[in-house]
Formats: sequence, C-alpha cells, structure tokens
Amino acid sequence: MTKLKEYILIDGYNIINNWKVLKEESVHSFDGARIKLLEIMSNYQSYKGINIIVVFDAHYVKNSMEKHETHDGLHVVYTKEYESADNYIERFVSENADENTIIRVATSDSLEQMVVLGLGGSRISARELENEVQNAGLNMDRHYINIIEDKRNLLEEQIDEEVFKKLEEIRRRKT
Repeated sequence: MTKLKEYILIDGYNIINNWKVLKEESVHSFDGARIKLLEIMSNYQSYKGINIIVVFDAHYVKNSMEKHETHDGLHVVYTKEYESADNYIERFVSENADENTIIRVATSDSLEQMVVLGLGGSRISARELENEVQNAGLNMDRHYINIIEDKRNLLEEQIDEEVFKKLEEIRRRKT
C-alpha cells in the first residue's frame, strides 16, 4: 500500500490579511507578520507531520527571480516577477495532484479555490486553517502536559532500591 503524500500550500499574504493577529502585526511590520506566519506554520507542520509550502507573491518586484527557502523545516517560496502566488500554487497542484497525493490550498480567494478544485486539489479557507492550527496548539499543550505529569521525577525512581529502603527507615524513625 502506497503512503499518501500530503501538502498544504498557503497563499501567504492572503492568510496574513485574513488572520486578525497577523493583520494587526502587518500594520507595524510586514516582515514581522511573515515571520510570525512562518513560525506558526512550522510548528503546525511539525505537529501534523505534513509538508507545508508557504507562497509569497513577489510578482510586482522588478527583476525578481523565484526563490525557495527553508524556515525551521518549512518550505517557503517567493514567486518571480509577473508570477502571483496563485499562479505558482496552480502550477504546483497541476504538476503534483494524483491518487497518491493530497494537496490542500489555504486561501480565502474563492476564484482560486475553484481553480484548485478543478486541478485535483482541495481547498481550505483562511478561517478553517486558523481553527485547525489553534486546535492543534491546544492538543499539543494537552499532550505535553500529560508527558510532564507522567514524568514526575520522583526520588524513589532515581536511586538504588537499597538506598531508598535505608532512607525510608531513617524517615520513619524521625516521625
């Protein structure tokens, strides 16, 4: 049985403009909002174990070339001049959609969602992605709290059984 490859392609600026926390950050610093999105998605990718590609438009940047970077294991693409994030995402879906690959595209652009569906991908809105990420964060918190509670680091678990018995004898004599 072939294991399915799973991708989420994220229209970076669309998500920034649709998530309140990122939109507020972008008022002060667009670079800050981009970095915050990348950090959030890197954590989400690590937790979910899927491939996430965040795509940022650079089509208005004169003479820009398509650029691929890695940010904490997250794949980041800056498009070339005259290529929008939508164009890159459509090309990726067209080239990679098959029966062994799940490709979800995160954008609230309804036209882009329809195009992606026609190419064999699926869509997830900015709000749906935000909810998924928040729920994953809550699950991560619960998971790590349970790990911490399971590893209470008791002295009796750390020392030799004979030493523990002697200490216990001394403790009982004192009371």
